[in-house]
Amino acid sequence: MHVQEWLETVPAVAVYALVGVVIGLESLGIPLPGEIILVSSALLASQHGDIDPVVLGASATAGAIIGDSIGYAIGRKGGRPLLAWLGKKFPKHFSEGHIATAERSFEKWGMWAVFFGRFVALLRIFAGPLAGVLRMPYWKFAIANVLGGILWAGGTTAVIYYVGIVAESWLKRFSWLGLVAAVLVGLTSMLVLKRKAKKAAPAVAAE
Repeated sequence: MHVQEWLETVPAVAVYALVGVVIGLESLGIPLPGEIILVSSALLASQHGDIDPVVLGASATAGAIIGDSIGYAIGRKGGRPLLAWLGKKFPKHFSEGHIATAERSFEKWGMWAVFFGRFVALLRIFAGPLAGVLRMPYWKFAIANVLGGILWAGGTTAVIYYVGIVAESWLKRFSWLGLVAAVLVGLTSMLVLKRKAKKAAPAVAAE
């Protein structure tokens, strides 16, 4: 079953909890499809009045910030051995090459690697634990974590929600042309932000 079709069968409270937990676990360092769940839920909210986009965005933001904070604490306590253990458990995501790339991002951008990491799939699961392993001062981590969590989770929810509202309205008036135009606007907004974030992270091929 498609993610959105499955979400339609779940009560609103459960959707809020699901989004918060999945994003929190992903931010903590567990490879999960947090962005897919968030986008699907925001689109669902635009089509069903039972789901409040404000509560949804708040749940996603809370999950992102809390998950990253727990990941930071675990990384600070576990240190390098933790990264080695994660590499064995999740070799696809925590390979030595990926860890090295993430570390270069932190060395170059410092606390802003945590902020921009929200918008880069690879860094999203690394940001919290790696910041702890590298013993980044907590106040720097906290600022970047909160700002990044609000902008990524809240911003993504808002953009997708309003794209869904516009798409539904235009679809009634202009059939599929309105839907295509609305989706393109939303995708363009997200891609611009993602491109800026990726520029902040060193390219693997260039290293």
